[in-house]
Amino acid sequence: MMTEFTSADGVLRDRRVVGRYLQFYADEHPISAQLFGSDPAVLADAARLCEDLGFDLVDLNLGCPAKKVVKCNGGSGLLRDLPAIGRIFRAVRAAVRIPFTVKFRAGWSEQEIVCVELARMAEDCGLAAVALHARTREQGYSGFARWEWIAAVKAAVRIPVVGNGDIRRPEDAAAMVGQTGCDAVMIGRTAASNPWIFRQIAEYSARGCYEEPGEADRYSMIRTYFEMLIAEETPGAIGKMKQFVSWFTHGVPNSSGLRKAVYEARSEREVLERVTAFFEGNALPAAAHAASLSAVLS
Repeated sequence: MMTEFTSADGVLRDRRVVGRYLQFYADEHPISAQLFGSDPAVLADAARLCEDLGFDLVDLNLGCPAKKVVKCNGGSGLLRDLPAIGRIFRAVRAAVRIPFTVKFRAGWSEQEIVCVELARMAEDCGLAAVALHARTREQGYSGFARWEWIAAVKAAVRIPVVGNGDIRRPEDAAAMVGQTGCDAVMIGRTAASNPWIFRQIAEYSARGCYEEPGEADRYSMIRTYFEMLIAEETPGAIGKMKQFVSWFTHGVPNSSGLRKAVYEARSEREVLERVTAFFEGNALPAAAHAASLSAVLS
């Protein structure tokens, strides 16, 4: 697992950033802290902090296409300056004992593809693995990921290569491995809308088929996640709840009424109460309801 990408400057400047972005639970190992920034010394110090916090790996984000990140020369903004990336690689690698990895895009644009050169530099600098999101910065999240770029990186280095981009179903994960030879796949956006994707990939790999989440699965997931948001006093929790309930309930009969009720709720507890009332009103089997409550309480 990996944290959302976190500013190295912010981590060192404000301990509240650590509390918000670099918290994890004891059962979430192995877990990686993903950092972004452009100053080698700052990134090295932030990586040391992550190691001290108990992270198993540290990762450098060279993929984010957001303008506010790029304009600070972070994320994919660094893809036009490979010497600067090299200085960061060496500084962070020297700063920590835990594995150090990097996630990057293929390049700034179709005319500036640097993924193979960057991967080779990562290997030369002692990084443990590389992950490629097979789009350019200019693409953002539009168009299609070019999996052939993942194959090119895999052919160029000996360290593990992780493929990323356009894995929406278990069949896509299998196809990416088959077409590129990559050692693993990384799933980002799909995991938010379908957190069962990992279970489904395991099932598909083992027996060629997989189960869709049932109503009890969805109720347990929603309730557990929302209770965690409330317990942790997560900033913006009500907004996250309204976003995720929309994703988690597609395919559930009459769920449009639930989504409307949730959007109209004014507090986190009210959201949770409306979710509970909806699923209990749908007469979930008693065993499934008990299992979902057990998951929350544990």
